[in-house]
Amino acid sequence: MKNIKFLLLGTIFGIILIKAEVISWFRIQEMFRFQSFHMYGIICSAIVVGLISIQLIKKFNIKTISGEEIKIADKEFTKGNVIGGLMFGLGWAMTGACPGPLYALIGSGYLVIAVVLLSAVLGTYIYGVMRNKLPH
Repeated sequence: MKNIKFLLLGTIFGIILIKAEVISWFRIQEMFRFQSFHMYGIICSAIVVGLISIQLIKKFNIKTISGEEIKIADKEFTKGNVIGGLMFGLGWAMTGACPGPLYALIGSGYLVIAVVLLSAVLGTYIYGVMRNKLPH
């Protein structure tokens, strides 16, 4: 029962994704063909909101709802970031869906996306198994 808040937030997030047409395969196709600014505008807005949010968290030492300190670890850039980003982008372009809206797509009745979801879970599992052998 204590996780109901996450279910509600996820449902609201899914509705927002649907209403903003972020889950639309046609919008994603337009983005990869450089035919529309719609998706780029959403992504850029998310980046700006994220940057501002992180700066506010650091400046005001904001804590979690349970009172724990929020720790944002520094990230090291490696060639694995480039390889992973290219694989992510290729998968996004091939399927027309990034991981965020997969559940919203399935909830909207696009059940074929379950194959994409299972592939993402399998890919995550394989990464976990091979993590030590990959460039980081």
